[in-house]
Amino acid sequence: MRFYGVIIDFSIKNFRSFKSEQRLSFVASNYDKTLPENLIDPGLQGELEEMQLLKGIAIYGANAAGKSNVLFALDFLRTMIEDSATSSNEGDSIDVEPFSLDPETPRAPTEFILRFVLDKVRYHFVLVLDSKRVLFESLSSFPKGREQVWYARTWDDEKAGYDWEPARPAEYKRAPHRVESTRQNALYLSTAVNLADEQLRPIYLWFKNDWRLLRLTADFPALSSGFTARKMLESANRKNTLLGLLRHADIGVLSASISEKEVARDELPDDIPEEVAKRLVARKRLQISLGHRGTKGREYPLDWNEQSIGTRKFFCLAGPWLDIIESGRFAAIDELESSMHPSMVIELLKLMFSSKNKNSQIVFTTHNPLFLDPTLIRRDQVWFADKDEEGTTHLYGLSDYKPRKNESLVRGYMAGRYGAVPFIPDGLFGADTAD
Repeated sequence: MRFYGVIIDFSIKNFRSFKSEQRLSFVASNYDKTLPENLIDPGLQGELEEMQLLKGIAIYGANAAGKSNVLFALDFLRTMIEDSATSSNEGDSIDVEPFSLDPETPRAPTEFILRFVLDKVRYHFVLVLDSKRVLFESLSSFPKGREQVWYARTWDDEKAGYDWEPARPAEYKRAPHRVESTRQNALYLSTAVNLADEQLRPIYLWFKNDWRLLRLTADFPALSSGFTARKMLESANRKNTLLGLLRHADIGVLSASISEKEVARDELPDDIPEEVAKRLVARKRLQISLGHRGTKGREYPLDWNEQSIGTRKFFCLAGPWLDIIESGRFAAIDELESSMHPSMVIELLKLMFSSKNKNSQIVFTTHNPLFLDPTLIRRDQVWFADKDEEGTTHLYGLSDYKPRKNESLVRGYMAGRYGAVPFIPDGLFGADTAD
């Protein structure tokens, strides 16, 4: 059985450019009645029955303001949950990055708090750690609005071990062999599922299977065209859906031809190890051709290497984007507009925020003020990352400024009314620059 999860909020402390605790919230404002299709009903009961969650959050900020570090923090948490029990050995250090512009913080712990909903049940997960060990880890469930602590482990320096609470969990079976097998540098959540804990498995699988970090910038490996191409090969309906998205983006694409070709051994370099060559030969190579509108209304097929960077990026993103929406996943996307025209990105966001999306959420970083369109995005979906004079990143929402109903958010942002923009009073070369 598959459970759908959504994030309520996420807090970070002493991680990369975050020194003090900062919180990013997906909770929708009760005062904003616009764009109801941009909201998710998590199906909670009790005092949070009326709570609505946002389908997406845009984080604005100047270069090096720390907005990408929100995504790195989310991915660090996912990696710890997914891999910490299997990817390291006892005594290995934890690759955590505390705030480094203060003499005290490198020795202080890093903290994460995630509140989320899975199958209409609210959970709180807390993690405190340093490079040596997990100092605190806890998971609580709120099935009927009242907290049930499933487990909490706290490091005790004096006895060089953990205190576990509660002593006898009422709603969770904490097996002794799973406790004893949990290393100091690994999460109990990761270890327990690795040892066949069926109660924690749905939570673990949500992180493992439904969290995505997508980097679209040039300094990171590009998204593969293979995912979208293979989705097109699955069925005619899938291909038509993806083609519809490509056509709607108005990039001149009319059709797509996808085929698989076996790789012959003589096509590979002679110095490739034979085991590697066998794997490459066994793996079929995808050939992609997109038909473009040309002169006199004719269609002209162009091979993949003849496509523009923007067309390639849109094609590579189209498959994962639809998969995120249809599968109810969470995605963190850095610089969403990279190498794509804003109109193309706006179409992707319209699809994400449409009624076709029931459970998916995204958080993305951007510089583009054109996305501050009140017909596209709600004001509570806009957040900012800004650094103070000591290099610390602060997160805050546009709602904190209470902009007037008819106020132009684009002009306000570009004028620096909300902060999170570069401050360059004398130009890049200073006041002494010659005319």
